[in-house]
Amino acid sequence: MGTDKKDKFGLWSIVLLGINSIIGTGIFLLPNRAYALMGPSSLLILLFDAFLAGCLALCFAEVAGFFSRNGGPYLYAKAAFGDFVGYEVGVLKLVVTIIAWAAMAVGFATALGAAFPFFAGDTMKNLIAAVLIGGLTIMNIAGVKISKILNNLMTISKLVPLCVFIAVGLFFVNGSNFTPFVPTHMADGAFANAAITMFFAYTGFEAIAVAAEDFKDPKKDLPRGIILTMIIVTIIYMLVVGISIGILGPDLAVDKAPIQTAFGRAVGPVGAYFILLGTLFSMGGINLAESFIAPRACTSLAEDGMLPAFLNRRTSWGTPWASSVVVAILSILLAWSGSFTTLAAISAVSRFTQYLPTVLSVIVFRRKWKDRERTYKIPGGIFVPVVAFLTSLWMLSNAKPMQLVWGLGGILVIAPYYLVYKKKKAEGLVKDHDEEA
Repeated sequence: MGTDKKDKFGLWSIVLLGINSIIGTGIFLLPNRAYALMGPSSLLILLFDAFLAGCLALCFAEVAGFFSRNGGPYLYAKAAFGDFVGYEVGVLKLVVTIIAWAAMAVGFATALGAAFPFFAGDTMKNLIAAVLIGGLTIMNIAGVKISKILNNLMTISKLVPLCVFIAVGLFFVNGSNFTPFVPTHMADGAFANAAITMFFAYTGFEAIAVAAEDFKDPKKDLPRGIILTMIIVTIIYMLVVGISIGILGPDLAVDKAPIQTAFGRAVGPVGAYFILLGTLFSMGGINLAESFIAPRACTSLAEDGMLPAFLNRRTSWGTPWASSVVVAILSILLAWSGSFTTLAAISAVSRFTQYLPTVLSVIVFRRKWKDRERTYKIPGGIFVPVVAFLTSLWMLSNAKPMQLVWGLGGILVIAPYYLVYKKKKAEGLVKDHDEEA
């Protein structure tokens, strides 16, 4: 039985879903890095990233309409390019989730350390990240369920402090902090470096398109929802970063919690703690969501034979304990390996392993399934997917070597296990689902 249409997402529910999926850790902690590279013109980085994220999201919107199974980019890649590419994208999607969780755990520790000196320093950062990841893992194995109330709390905890910061902070902006708008001297590749760093703040937009079957009128509302979401998020980001620049000026470049510091300067310590509370609630909620999603993504791949079978082991009450433990260990090790800014950049780079195959699948399906009914088709021919593809390649070509090694190196690391998967499939040990709608 299908879901009653009245229970499905309307336009503004889609927009709220998108906002909740996108706004999180990045906007609270990353403006300092972008400012250090580009000065006040870092505002242009937000517009550039919004354009790229919007193009990519529209590609997700078109191909999502062909599929009824969960799986997202894994399904698109497998249907368009075969088992091997599907396998790589599916496993790397899990890798991306683990990297993102590590980044968010470090982000939580960074925000806490910026507010309370006792929690500052690498040792405390590593300890807080490990306790957070380990504690949430134990809670999930124990069978604690995430309720709808938590999701609402996450959304409110993100938007309320940001909206209050905007409404009050506008009155404390110093216009002289925007001159010169473009720094006289910038390092080579500053624009690309800042774009890669700030792109993390836009990741999560793919969640809007993947849930198309749960929308009342996806053909009409999905593209409008994506466009509205990207416009609203970009306006919020532009105002938040602009006000931070206007209040902090050059100090923004070295501040680890810029929004918190800026509001503290505007209204005093109460303002700083207000933003801190909202930041920690937001980051804590995102960490909780990742702790729930990542092990289950791992388990689903193990069920499909794409990862070792032991990762599918569950407790007597049904929670995936094996994958939870493995994901937690990997996330902790990643969290210990670098700062939030570094992990955020790696996470942004690694996500292109999902984005690029999805963009190309739009072009493939335009030919392969040209006569099939679709819920949405991007207007303008293949202009949007081509622009998204070329812009993504440009971003990757300007990434630092270590970001590429960590972000894309998994493609090579996981390739040998594909032979095991292929053998199991040939022996009939892997259930081959119908990937088409």
